[in-house]
Amino acid sequence: MRWNLPNILTVLRLLAAPAVAVMFLYFTRPYADWFALVLFVSAAVTDWFDGYLARAWKQETKLGTMLDPIADKAMVVIALMVIVGFSSWSPWLVLPATVILFREVFVSGLREFLGDTAGTLKVTKLAKWKTTFQMTSIAVLFSQGVFEHYLGMSIFGMDAGLIQAILNGEEEDVLGLGWKLFAMEWSGRAGLSLLWVSAALTALTGWDYFTKALPYLKENR
Repeated sequence: MRWNLPNILTVLRLLAAPAVAVMFLYFTRPYADWFALVLFVSAAVTDWFDGYLARAWKQETKLGTMLDPIADKAMVVIALMVIVGFSSWSPWLVLPATVILFREVFVSGLREFLGDTAGTLKVTKLAKWKTTFQMTSIAVLFSQGVFEHYLGMSIFGMDAGLIQAILNGEEEDVLGLGWKLFAMEWSGRAGLSLLWVSAALTALTGWDYFTKALPYLKENR
């Protein structure tokens, strides 16, 4: 194995994947959401840097080639698990998350089955867009959790009538309830919309890989 900066960044991204879940074990919300968001975004940025540096410095290795897709999948799968686990289990969230998780497991199984011929399932440009949408949607959904809990902290112990009066503009909004509610609602909607786009791209790339692998699945080969 040859260690270089691109490979080190990939390994750090791989280690960041379980760390996202650990944040919710050792920190209360919204601090856990903040730490998970920063960690996830930082890891997502390294996803671009390690590939760029490996190509620019001609440091592409078998180790990096193997670990890069594993790190991406680990980040997405664990982050989605955390988001769904701390959500209200809305079908609008669970369904696209299920499509994404199923596809990642299915394609990984295909690659394992194909063995030496797994090069047939090379990463396509559409698959790269899929990963970009996945990571962007997850980052936005983590930010939604931040706004939600800051709003909850602001209205804790506050009379329901006063909250409504503030939101209606009848009382001065000293604590910024209006913008916190706006940010929570729109980050949630944007995150879900991006997640559905991610799920569609994920399903499309999964079908593309399946059709490419189909000739190798025939019994007469």
